[in-house]
Amino acid sequence: MKNLLSASVFALIAAAAPAGARQLTIDDVTMLSRVSAPDVSRDGHWLVYQQRETDLSIDGGRFDLWRLDLSRKGATPEKLVAEADVNETAPLFSPDGTIVYFQSDKGGDDAVWSVPIAGGTPKRLTDFKGGMGGFRVAPTGDKLLVFADRRPGAPSLEPAMVKKDANAGNARTYDQMFVRHWASWADGTRSQIFVLPLTPEGAPGNGIAIEGGLVGDSPSKPFGGAEEVSWSPDGKTVYFALREAGRIEPLSVNLDIFAAPADGSSPPVNLTDDNDGMDNLPTVSPDGKSLAWFQMKRPGYEADRQVLMVRNLATGKVTALTQGWDRSVGSIAWAPDSRSLIVTAEDTQENPVWSVDAASGKVTRLTQAGNVSAVVPTARGIVFAMNSLTAPDDFYLLSGRKTVRLTAVNAAKLADIDMPQVTRFSFAGANNDTVWGYAVKPAGLVADAKVPVAYMVHGGPQGSSNNSWSWRWNPAVFAGAGYGLVAVDFHGSTGYGQGFTDAIRNNWGGWPLEDLQKGLKAATDKFTWLDGGNACALGASYGGYMMNWIEGQWPDRFKCIVQHDGVFDARAMAYETEELWFDEWEHGGHPYYEDPAAFEKWNPVNHVAAWKTPQLVITSEGDYRIPYTQGIAAFTALQRRDIPSRLVVFPGGSHWVLKPKESRQWYREVLGWMGKWTGKPAD
Repeated sequence: MKNLLSASVFALIAAAAPAGARQLTIDDVTMLSRVSAPDVSRDGHWLVYQQRETDLSIDGGRFDLWRLDLSRKGATPEKLVAEADVNETAPLFSPDGTIVYFQSDKGGDDAVWSVPIAGGTPKRLTDFKGGMGGFRVAPTGDKLLVFADRRPGAPSLEPAMVKKDANAGNARTYDQMFVRHWASWADGTRSQIFVLPLTPEGAPGNGIAIEGGLVGDSPSKPFGGAEEVSWSPDGKTVYFALREAGRIEPLSVNLDIFAAPADGSSPPVNLTDDNDGMDNLPTVSPDGKSLAWFQMKRPGYEADRQVLMVRNLATGKVTALTQGWDRSVGSIAWAPDSRSLIVTAEDTQENPVWSVDAASGKVTRLTQAGNVSAVVPTARGIVFAMNSLTAPDDFYLLSGRKTVRLTAVNAAKLADIDMPQVTRFSFAGANNDTVWGYAVKPAGLVADAKVPVAYMVHGGPQGSSNNSWSWRWNPAVFAGAGYGLVAVDFHGSTGYGQGFTDAIRNNWGGWPLEDLQKGLKAATDKFTWLDGGNACALGASYGGYMMNWIEGQWPDRFKCIVQHDGVFDARAMAYETEELWFDEWEHGGHPYYEDPAAFEKWNPVNHVAAWKTPQLVITSEGDYRIPYTQGIAAFTALQRRDIPSRLVVFPGGSHWVLKPKESRQWYREVLGWMGKWTGKPAD
């Protein structure tokens, strides 16, 4: 196999821009189309997907359904369902490929609709009240699985009647955690699975619950979806992932895989009860003989290696198929012949497609540069969505060894934009380990010119500054604003083996900071167009923590700092965050009161006396992962020390800035702050 690590320049998906092209801006990014949720008819004839267009009047997006005829060379995408002021999402084909089922919010609550792939008038299929989260159609075409938020133990989708006390106040009351999770307060409901009969006329009624007495969220919250639920080919069994709730829920990552009869005739059976780590992404083979999923072994660790597991459904024999492969499986799909599985897994700043032989576990890489975000194996090949640092998602078809691009969704919008150049580099970091990074050079930079440095630190911390497009922290936008962006995959990053990822535990301010220090020097030594003496550092989440840590440990290196949703006080964080498993695992596996020294060792609040670098602090009131009080506390420390500082607080929101107008404001604040201290005026 080609030695991908020796490549110095990323493969760029975007086409070369014409003469007189301009730089990319956040205004461009917020208006780009976004494609996702592909499905392909069983015969490989049609591709259908959802496409989001920005609507600034609602400070958000609207979704339509598109189709592409894969049987015609040179065919172009066409709208399938695109009603104004309505969101049509999550398309899925009927078993015979003639009907597309989808989710629509027409009329208010989400419901399941259908439309012929040949075109026609959409038809509403469900009539239950109370909305839904998503759905799956049985391979037999006669049943519909719906997951929706309802009161625990709800026998059907019918919303519970809640008697209101006219004299009651509006206080929330709780007897156990979660009190709030990610960006919402707990409201007493759980995501649960219900099954309805499906006929050509529709899927009326409220269906039946199939989870028995289980209490938990399936799919998991806040990010789980239909990928956590799977039908057996005969439509008789539903496999789903669920973490049983209780007082320890905020301490547990122990999702299990359950099997339940689709008619609700008996309670679900836990298939992975022997593993106290996470089991997720249940996926049944097309021949119905095998169930695949990923498994993490260590309880309480959300970034453990995700090993591909396969269970023989007849015998119960379980095989750890990729136990010998030091990479984490990120998505799972079966090839149509059930002889191999098609997965994605990060590898050295890329996220390619791999094939795993179902018998031997042999792993074969199928794609090279780029971040693959969705995969659909078909009889004609593998349809996948892929993006890169310089291009948002488009669809491709891999057939044999040949890859064909199927769409160019944003070609017109990007036609006059000159994308930056991305170059990968490596250096000897902490522990003398090889550490990788990249530098993003502004397009059109004249010879001998130098640009100020934007040194971006990723979050997670088990994440990666990889070759992927971002709708939030977009390196190409910083390059478009005239900065040389540098990013380093410090110890703790993913895609380099589990040992490298694990190295950040009990080490938040140690090896990662050493990597960052050595990485910036390596980059400025290698790339003469970087003005190493004129640099700003910026990061969010763990990256925001690192900004606060740098303030006290590396206070003379940067002209300015941008800190977004970062940990300022580890003690307060230990009691204010919601997913306690994360914070406790990262600091040794104990609550703060049992081992305060583990938290205090890397606590930025203990080094405020050394702070001196001007800092922009950004937070959101709706961020319950790293609550906004952490940002206010950091700003208070800066102000009390008379350090130039600015605080930006987004109302509502979450751990991320997602709305287009808020994203534009975010970049105005960030680029304005950086320009003030580097002398690079914002456009």
